[in-house]
Amino acid sequence: MKTVAVDLLRRRLLAASALWIGGSVLIPVARALGGVRAPTPANALGPFYPRHPPAEVDADLAVVEGQRGRAAGTPLSVSGRVLDRHGRAIAGARIEVWQANAYGRYHHPGDGNASGPLDPAFQGYALLHSGGNGSFRFASVMPGPYTGRTPHIHYLIDAAGTRLVTQMFFAGEPRNAEDFLYAALPDAGRVAATAIDVAAPAAGGRAVQWDIVLATG
Repeated sequence: MKTVAVDLLRRRLLAASALWIGGSVLIPVARALGGVRAPTPANALGPFYPRHPPAEVDADLAVVEGQRGRAAGTPLSVSGRVLDRHGRAIAGARIEVWQANAYGRYHHPGDGNASGPLDPAFQGYALLHSGGNGSFRFASVMPGPYTGRTPHIHYLIDAAGTRLVTQMFFAGEPRNAEDFLYAALPDAGRVAATAIDVAAPAAGGRAVQWDIVLATG
């Protein structure tokens, strides 16, 4: 129990310190007024942003060249758009995505998490660019929870002179209420940060849709 408590404290301190990026504190979610969309709420970078990108950064996090089969866990399909406050598509946005594997373990030397092993077939990170209509899509597996955290996926978006660091959450997860970063968001922020479930792929698994609204435009 002592090890778990120390690990939780370390993660919370690291996450809190990571709220400061480029010398500026991350801004809270804004309310939508007059038809203007509320920006996606900023959230912690977290302690497990990759120190060095992996050799593969494509849009399928569940496959690694040279490894047999796909990563363990429930298959996940994520799609969405990058938009400005007026709902206009932002093309060419640079989108970094990283997450824990199905066991709640990050592919990061700083994660000594005892919740589960590394998965050699899990890429854990992707570098995407939004299309002409602002769209993006990637395949992965459902991230596992770990001490103090509900399943979530990290994003870092650079577009139109704006940088957003945020996290995407999943509806209906029993640990959402216990997650200190999710709970810290206002009601509107939790809605904006939570992906919408859509029809699951024919092959099974889970599919979600999540739009990213930047505070620009």
